[in-house]
Amino acid sequence: MSKRKLSRQQRWRIEKVQAERSRRAEQRDAKDEHKLNAGEYGPEQPGRVIAHFGRTLDVLGSESLDTVRCHLRANLEGLVTGDRVVWRAAYDPAGNVVDGVVVARSERQNVLERPDPRGLLKPVAANIDQILIVFAVEPAPHPNLIDRYLVAAEATGIAPVLVLNKIDLLPDDGGELRALLARYEALGYPVVSTTTARDYGLDALLERLDGRTSVFVGQSGVGKSSLIDRLLPHESLRIGALSKDSRKGTHTTTTARLYQLPAADDAELIDSPGIREFGLIHLDEQQVAEGFIEFRDFLGRCRFRDCSHRQEPGCALLEAVERGHIHPQRFASYRHIVDSLNET
Repeated sequence: MSKRKLSRQQRWRIEKVQAERSRRAEQRDAKDEHKLNAGEYGPEQPGRVIAHFGRTLDVLGSESLDTVRCHLRANLEGLVTGDRVVWRAAYDPAGNVVDGVVVARSERQNVLERPDPRGLLKPVAANIDQILIVFAVEPAPHPNLIDRYLVAAEATGIAPVLVLNKIDLLPDDGGELRALLARYEALGYPVVSTTTARDYGLDALLERLDGRTSVFVGQSGVGKSSLIDRLLPHESLRIGALSKDSRKGTHTTTTARLYQLPAADDAELIDSPGIREFGLIHLDEQQVAEGFIEFRDFLGRCRFRDCSHRQEPGCALLEAVERGHIHPQRFASYRHIVDSLNET
């Protein structure tokens, strides 16, 4: 279906609205800059971005457990949840903090990026210790989807952890899902099993979160927000119910947000917007291959330098599959991902 063309009047209205928004933003930036220069803000102090809303941020300061809504300084762009920043507070006559302005961003340890529909990388969160890839018995996980998350995590350089949720729905013998998890554990990936249906179901997850900043990712309906709701009983999160017909989840989280976890020492969680498929269109074939960690010992050992790992003689990956060093399902998943890149 072709896009509907806008009339001249419609284009004029859109341009007028955009210009008005830009004007208001410039006025606000100028006002903040004037206050800074006039000394109306307090001294600089460190803080952590808890949530990001365009030109405003929720910042957690070092002197209080309360968050403060802050504006960005005019020349500061690209902040995300988890960033460590320098900010200054504004006070009312009674000495209470009313708002603030972020004046600088500290150096990042790392940043998690996700491609937008145009293929451009968009930062989601920063300063993360581990990516918790949450999947569940329902909706049924697909190995290729798990592999996509793992490849994306490997590309960031942030350690991935597999979290199986809703284990109360597993059959007594664990079924095919337990066998699948055993293959990932054999590759060296940490696997945590949990559920919100029992009081003790979160113990293993809490132990993994202890002392780390973690970001939760996973397709909709796997229970990311439900897990955080149990871990943070004082927070009010909207939980999306599973559709009785499709057994697929509904999107509930709209922006990445950082939560401090009281049940574990120095633990922080970042809940990211629910997504059903983690885009990899920003990666090339070599990066995808390197994202399969068991491939790494064989990459570069093929007979032909430009080997596509399909039917070429002397392909080190194909030989590794035949010898049992690479599981056939993982290799098929790799080929599926590479083929999907070529289709875009």
